[in-house]
Amino acid sequence: MMFKSVPRFQFTQFLLDPSQFSLWLFDSVLAMLLCVRKPSEMRRLVLTGVLGVMLGILIGITSTKYEFVARVPLIQVATNAPPQVRHEAYHTGAELLPPGIVVPTTDLFTRRLWGNPADDIPYQPKYLVTFTVGFEQREIIKAAVSKFSKDWTIVFFHYDGRVNEWDQYDWAQRAIHISARKQTKWWFANRFLHPDVVAPFEYIFIWDEDLGVEHFDGEEYIRLVKKHGLEISQPGLEPNRGLTWQMTKRLGNSEVHKNTTEKPGWCHDPYSPPCAGFVEIMAPVFSKSAWRCAWNLIQNDLVHGWGLDFALGRCVQPAHEKIGVVDSQYIIHQTVPSLGNQGESQNGRAPWEGVRQRCNYEWQLFRERLRKADQEWQPTGNGTRNHEVKS
Repeated sequence: MMFKSVPRFQFTQFLLDPSQFSLWLFDSVLAMLLCVRKPSEMRRLVLTGVLGVMLGILIGITSTKYEFVARVPLIQVATNAPPQVRHEAYHTGAELLPPGIVVPTTDLFTRRLWGNPADDIPYQPKYLVTFTVGFEQREIIKAAVSKFSKDWTIVFFHYDGRVNEWDQYDWAQRAIHISARKQTKWWFANRFLHPDVVAPFEYIFIWDEDLGVEHFDGEEYIRLVKKHGLEISQPGLEPNRGLTWQMTKRLGNSEVHKNTTEKPGWCHDPYSPPCAGFVEIMAPVFSKSAWRCAWNLIQNDLVHGWGLDFALGRCVQPAHEKIGVVDSQYIIHQTVPSLGNQGESQNGRAPWEGVRQRCNYEWQLFRERLRKADQEWQPTGNGTRNHEVKS
């Protein structure tokens, strides 16, 4: 009389789970008892079974006490057994790694090629400002950079390919330079400002290149957005130049405003864009948490970002309280048609005309995608959902 045969790979399972050994042993002994013909065989089999059960219990206790199970993955891989998920990973793909080695976020801090890594960053900036720049606007950018202290990491997104020409300016050495010809700031932001990349920063400024900053101070701006609880904001715009929406117009008698009155019919209620919960995409400033949501609104193929400003209220609640314009720190939109001139002339039309047509078409596409997404979106378990922002 013999035990049931055991495939070689099953011994690995006994090590992974000692209870499997006891089950196999019980199954084998039961099969033998059913085939017993003589009393002497019965005594031998009973003795064998008792010894086997005791051995199984001993293996189980020993493996648990000395954590032998944790040493088995090499055997498991060798036998082509499915990998065991050891923990819930922050990011998909890290489940098989020990949590202590996983770094789920990164940063934009430059480091040395020598020395102790712990000493690479003597002072860590708290905020981020990005400018999408062409070399022709270098004087405007020089003035803008001067308004941001060492508390800011500065990034230049170059759309004209003229990166090396900035090397002649000491102030430009502060910046991280990223270049892709004829691309917009939302194309750059979507690809280089992932929330896990900018996670160390409390606030993220995503600005155009043609902004006059004579009446702006970065430190004071941060103080005011914190004071008034603004998660998404922008500086007020000088009323006489480059003004599209009343909401972004600087008010001379306040630090911050969060609502306004627009042309008749433009706002379906006083708490909706563009009368409230609204800033333009020209010079937005996001808190870290607001940007984690807003980044997901950026569409890969809609590079101009038109329509984003009407949807940003979905990322902070209530939007009419957490989105606003900082009046006492204001800027002047100089309306330099720089990126527009990077377009292509077609059918006798100026390059900027094709760019503007694309902007309007993208806005239509974005609104339609948002409308469709709202229709398909299922409410949460408590029957609620975010408000539907109309544009």
